[in-house]
Amino acid sequence: MLAERARARGHELDVAAIGMHDAVPAGIDLFYVGGGQDREQELVAHDLVAKGEALHAAVADGAVFLAVCGGYQLLGRSYVDVAGRELPGIGLLPLHTVAGSTRMIGDVLLDCAWADRSLAGFENHAGRTLLDRGAEPLGRVLAGFGNDGSSGFEGCRSGRVFGTYLHGPLLPRNPWLADLLLTEALAHAGLETSLEPLGDELEAQAHAVAAERARARGGRR
Repeated sequence: MLAERARARGHELDVAAIGMHDAVPAGIDLFYVGGGQDREQELVAHDLVAKGEALHAAVADGAVFLAVCGGYQLLGRSYVDVAGRELPGIGLLPLHTVAGSTRMIGDVLLDCAWADRSLAGFENHAGRTLLDRGAEPLGRVLAGFGNDGSSGFEGCRSGRVFGTYLHGPLLPRNPWLADLLLTEALAHAGLETSLEPLGDELEAQAHAVAAERARARGGRR
């Protein structure tokens, strides 16, 4: 999604995987980390912490970071899994997560007042993520569960770091967020940040369908 939207504006996105025990390359403009089950999180948590200093330095330099679900959890200070084991996070976001006994699943709709936009997606997580006092959520929950099913918050953002539980998929249903990430990444690269609008009719339809399904859930739970 990001590569295609960049290419449509004349930019080439060079995508490189950073594996276990790999050093974090210099000059990265945009980082993405996805999710996984507890087993996968345990495998990568300590390796991610080992990369923590380099990742903090990159973010301090203005690099962009998007983390989804399990990756979002590990961007906080810690994640306590369902067995009670505490996995370390890297502290890029002011939060911690504790696994709950039930999963929170379904369509979700957010009001992102900071961007005057909405986000629609799909959540499927057992983690209860608690933001520190004063932390900025990615959005307020209009429908669905969000971070913990009760606070009314979903995700977290801090500077150019964004974390969320939204799958579904996140960027194709919300192209404005994809373009925001690209704009910030281009700024970090020292390139022209003005992005020409694209024909997003299909993306708008996908957003509308997901938003309507979320509203049909009957509001925040």
